[in-house]
Amino acid sequence: MSVTDTGALVTVVAALAILAGLAGVVVPGLPALPLCWGGVLVWAVFGGAGGGRWAVLAAATLVAVGGTVVKYLWPGRNLKRTGVPTSSLLAGGVLGLVGFFVIPVVGLVIGFVGGVWAAERLRLGDNRLAWPATVQALKAAGLSMLLEFAAGLVIAALWVAGLLLT
Repeated sequence: MSVTDTGALVTVVAALAILAGLAGVVVPGLPALPLCWGGVLVWAVFGGAGGGRWAVLAAATLVAVGGTVVKYLWPGRNLKRTGVPTSSLLAGGVLGLVGFFVIPVVGLVIGFVGGVWAAERLRLGDNRLAWPATVQALKAAGLSMLLEFAAGLVIAALWVAGLLLT
């Protein structure tokens, strides 16, 4: 295999890892940002010489770490402010995973909503009080996914810029 073939293979592998990472935002079991970052890592390490690759990897590392921190802190702070406990989110997460396998793809959302609502219903003892907490949990989950996807897109853009400039 020639150097050109190896470089092309490394680029394809990196691209597939980044795409899988972006898909991982909505697919359980796929670690979104680690996959995006891993694609850049593979490209930087095995893609050939050039200091620009390391600069792209450093920037992607900052975005991945920052995106992960913000993904958990910002929505979590909003949930604490509205009074939704972590136990309700865990119930939603567990039932979301179960739902994903029982009803592929849409079961994730149905299970999450049902789990948070059931936990809040048990905690608060009233349907009218459980639903607003469930809506807040959905908003927080959506914000978390949006932040993670945005960080993944920034990593992908850094990688594409690195491809074009190196």
